Amino acid sequence: MTAMMQKRDEYMKGQTTKNKGAGLIWRFLKGSVWLFAVALVFSMLNTAFNAITPQIIRYAVDTVIGGQAASLPQWLAPYFSVQKAQEDPANSLLAAAAAILAVAVLSGIFSYISRVGLAKVSETFVKSLRDQLFGHIQQLPYAWHNQHQTGEIIQRCTSDVDVIRNFVSNQMLEVFRTVFLVVLYLAIMFSMNVKISLIALAFIPVVAAYSGIFYAKIAKRFRAADEAEGELSSTVQENLTGVRVVRAFGRERFEIDRFDERNNRFANMWIRLGSLLSSYWGIGDLITGLQILTVIVAGVLESVNGSLTLGEFLAFVSYNSALIWPVRGLGRILSEMSKAGVSIDRVSDILDAEEEHDAPGALEPPMDGDIVFHHINYCYEGQKPVLKDIDFTIPAGTTFAILGGTGSGKSTLMHLLDRLYDLPPECGSITVGGVDISCIRRSWLRKNIGMVLQEPFLFSRTIEENIRATRPGASREEVREAARIACVDDAVDDFANGYDTIVGERGVTLSGGQKQRVAIARMLMQQAPIMVFDDSLSAVDSETDAQIRAALKENLGKATVILISHRITTLMQADRILVLDDGRIAELGTHEELIHRDGIYKRIYDIQMSSDDRSLLEQEAD
Repeated sequence: MTAMMQKRDEYMKGQTTKNKGAGLIWRFLKGSVWLFAVALVFSMLNTAFNAITPQIIRYAVDTVIGGQAASLPQWLAPYFSVQKAQEDPANSLLAAAAAILAVAVLSGIFSYISRVGLAKVSETFVKSLRDQLFGHIQQLPYAWHNQHQTGEIIQRCTSDVDVIRNFVSNQMLEVFRTVFLVVLYLAIMFSMNVKISLIALAFIPVVAAYSGIFYAKIAKRFRAADEAEGELSSTVQENLTGVRVVRAFGRERFEIDRFDERNNRFANMWIRLGSLLSSYWGIGDLITGLQILTVIVAGVLESVNGSLTLGEFLAFVSYNSALIWPVRGLGRILSEMSKAGVSIDRVSDILDAEEEHDAPGALEPPMDGDIVFHHINYCYEGQKPVLKDIDFTIPAGTTFAILGGTGSGKSTLMHLLDRLYDLPPECGSITVGGVDISCIRRSWLRKNIGMVLQEPFLFSRTIEENIRATRPGASREEVREAARIACVDDAVDDFANGYDTIVGERGVTLSGGQKQRVAIARMLMQQAPIMVFDDSLSAVDSETDAQIRAALKENLGKATVILISHRITTLMQADRILVLDDGRIAELGTHEELIHRDGIYKRIYDIQMSSDDRSLLEQEAD
């Protein structure tokens, strides 16, 4: 019973995969169906004209040379009679040769038109698929990206898309052409000799069944190999991204061994696949050879008995050879179909992932009101709770600071505020100006909340382009003003190309502090009413930290500022300071209030307040 249920589940899964594959191909092929139909028609014309050549050879051998009447349609008989052929055999043979050449030329033209049309179809198809994939990925939730490795996503969008493109441009048309060829050639063969045609036909189900068994075995191995390729791509991507860490800690040998392990696994999978393919082609060659041998032997016997002319025998052998190889190639087509099926599943997993969406009637309210976190409880999937009954208010236009140890939930609060993660029902609410953020349009919310992360990402473009990313139409003067407030203007001027300096991949040409300050300048260009600094001054020294905070205080106006930091000097001038401990609110108050309590804030203050920090505070006070 269990085995039957398992087989039923596998069957249903296979049917779902087929439906999914057909749906995906049709979805992106719709605009080019007419072009695909043109390519298919001309491909069939090419096949039909190729079927004429053996008949011309048959006529030349039997009628021109052998003097036997050709069995032709009534309307062609007067032009290819025995009498005309015998009167001038040389010209008749030349005419037959010219006919073969003409058929070859027309067949070549039809093949050219078919291939050009198919090339346009495949490129239109793959462009549409890539555009849809990239656009869809941009709309997927932040949580989805955290669950999928970058290398794997890239592999699905490149290698898997190419496999699907190859199927559409080659195998899909080949299926239709093969069916048409088998029907046409068998019809011609049966018209010449039924007995030998039945012998030839008897091997076709054997080849088809054998190919089907092969298809069933190969599909699972292709999926495993594809997933191994994704892991290999992720390993390379991760290593290249973290190349500085690899060099700094001398982990070259470890990374090489790690890559070798996954590369060996990937190679071994393809070796096993190669062994399976070799077995298939070897046994297939044996079956094909037996079929050709049987047909030739039967043809020879029929010729000796006088039931088959020499010309018919040559034509029959030609048709049989042309027939068996497309059927033989069915295994290759099915093999490619299995690869395409795996790739379609992997691409569909991305396209089927649910995009971020706004609630019906989502609002675009003013974002300069109070921010209220009302009894927030939150945990990441499969993990213990991160936030436990968090309840506080950030008055509009104030500077609010958050302090807490690693894993206390500081960044999670801001991710929830920006709706990078959505609060589940009955886990509290977050409001801005009295409006629940779940009712606010995501694009509007994020446009009005500027965020600078502890590890900011910079694009591999110029410094100016990075700063201008949040407001592409800004002038160079506005860019410089934002850089001045972020205290990075002087550093940029020291570069040979100034603001036209190309930032390396992930900003590797800049120091950690410079990257953070460029990221701050980029956020300032957004001119958002809510600004979040998530430990974004950790890579600068205390003096620069003080300069940036002073510049921000002078220029931010009525913006609501949220500061997250481990550094007391960064937080102590805030209007209110929230202290988190293990996901709970431990303390909340001003610096003066917290410093007089014997709590977490006071202990951290005593540890961090060195003589240098105290002198810096005195200078700020002056």
